[in-house]
Amino acid sequence: MLNRQLKDLVVTQILPRVQTPGQYVGGELNAVVKDHARVRGKLCLAFPDAYTIGMSWHGLQVLYRVMNRREDWACERVFAPWGDMESLLRQHGAPLYSLETFTPLPCFDVLGFTLQHELGYANVLSILDLAGIPLLASERTLEHPLVIAGGPCASNPEPMSRFIDLFAIGDGEETLPAICDAWLGGRQSGRDRASILAAMAAGLPSVYVPQCYETDDGGPTFAVRPKSADAPATIRPAAVADLDAVPLPTAPIVPYVATVQDRIAIEIMRGCPWRCRFCQSRAVKWPVRCRRVETIVEGALESYRNTGCEEVSLLSLSTSDYPHFDELMQRMQETFRPLGVGISVPSLRINEQLRTITDLLNTDRHSGLTLAPEAARDDLRRQIGKAIRNDDLYEGCRGAFQSGYHRVKLYFMCGLPGEEVADLDAMIDMAESIARMGKEIRGRPVTVVVNVSNFVPKPHTPFERLAMQRREYFQEAHQHLRRRRVLRSVQIKCHDVEASLLEAALARGDRRAGAAIELAWRRGARFDSWHDHFRPELWWSAMSEAGIDAGQSLHRGYADEYPLPWSHVGVRGSA
Repeated sequence: MLNRQLKDLVVTQILPRVQTPGQYVGGELNAVVKDHARVRGKLCLAFPDAYTIGMSWHGLQVLYRVMNRREDWACERVFAPWGDMESLLRQHGAPLYSLETFTPLPCFDVLGFTLQHELGYANVLSILDLAGIPLLASERTLEHPLVIAGGPCASNPEPMSRFIDLFAIGDGEETLPAICDAWLGGRQSGRDRASILAAMAAGLPSVYVPQCYETDDGGPTFAVRPKSADAPATIRPAAVADLDAVPLPTAPIVPYVATVQDRIAIEIMRGCPWRCRFCQSRAVKWPVRCRRVETIVEGALESYRNTGCEEVSLLSLSTSDYPHFDELMQRMQETFRPLGVGISVPSLRINEQLRTITDLLNTDRHSGLTLAPEAARDDLRRQIGKAIRNDDLYEGCRGAFQSGYHRVKLYFMCGLPGEEVADLDAMIDMAESIARMGKEIRGRPVTVVVNVSNFVPKPHTPFERLAMQRREYFQEAHQHLRRRRVLRSVQIKCHDVEASLLEAALARGDRRAGAAIELAWRRGARFDSWHDHFRPELWWSAMSEAGIDAGQSLHRGYADEYPLPWSHVGVRGSA
């Protein structure tokens, strides 16, 4: 089906029958459209979730800019379609297509997925199937695109290894172009698909090609080893050495429809200097690298001119740990306050700097302050490596209320190693103390939101071998928190227990998980990170039928004598 015919079909017969058709038409401000006849290769970046989520992910804008800066490559986008769109595409026999040119996905040379969250795995299969690309990597030929994946979940690639040809481990700015060029070069050489992939596994750093590795059943997990000496035994993640030298995406695509994050995003620092023992992000983003103040301010100003957005978000795992933070905030205020543009800092470290940070954040937009104490008592914090003090947190909240803020959001974890009932009580005590302080300062009630996630022992963290608490523990803990609350101005939001258990089962799984993922998808699993779409019974029955004892890996942990499913991925920041 030619692009024009496909576009006519979609626009006239499909889009009038779906919700929010604007997410399927492309043509947004700053989208890049190239003539495919004038480029050497074509890449489509695939985000396995809704457009409203994917367009809020900063990494998409980064990679889109990296590839489209090259004259010889065209880079386009696709997102997982909602159920109404999926049904109509199937009904009309129409393939899933890119937003920029309505090109069917099989016509691309490379299809690149980002795996940001385990509960998006089923949507990967939906995108492949709607495109007419075989789900299994072993069934693809040179006529099919190279299917690659990166992102945080690639740090344990095994659960998705049967569906992905090649995983890019670590930073993608340099790895992605190298993979794309090597694939084109391999196809021009006349070799078959398997030979090209084997050469890429041997010749490219920071890539993992599952077909070049085999598994040994060494106990409760399947250990992974290379089939030949050409493939590296350990894959080292790519890390951009000079972050400041990587151009910022200063002309980001501006969506037509509302998205989760509707603002300019500027990454000021990659990596985190702290060693919280539960944090996988710190491990996979290591080492710490920073951009210069001048680069950040100029990039933010150019982005504003190219978009007209009224808020700039300074991104990092711990933004207030940026070494020139005070200078940066002063420069940002001088530049953007006259323009009526707000500055947001979504990841503030709770330390002595928090006591004065609200003065630096003083803009005309006072919404809320977001903090992540993770635990409310010092004893538990010491066990998880979270070096913060309550005094700093309270003084930071005091300054926020005095500066006009009326909402504080606190992130805690439930089910941490060594957690006691007193730790749960302390969460509520802290939240209600902040609520009383806010009412005293502002003269009317403020809102304090307690967000409670369920602790998952993630790969490449010091807790990776530990057992996860059982569902009964989390359910009782959540009930205890709600019973303990007294003030109505304190809201308690607990993450879905079944979703957390599935996240853990997939994050900690081995190659056997692939069969369960496919089975759950065939039975209707879609958009599992969305509460109203999540059907946990599909997943638990699929795992049982695939011969996976989820309870073993979740609740018994991994003994030290057994290799882990992800041991062949050598993340440097996991120590």
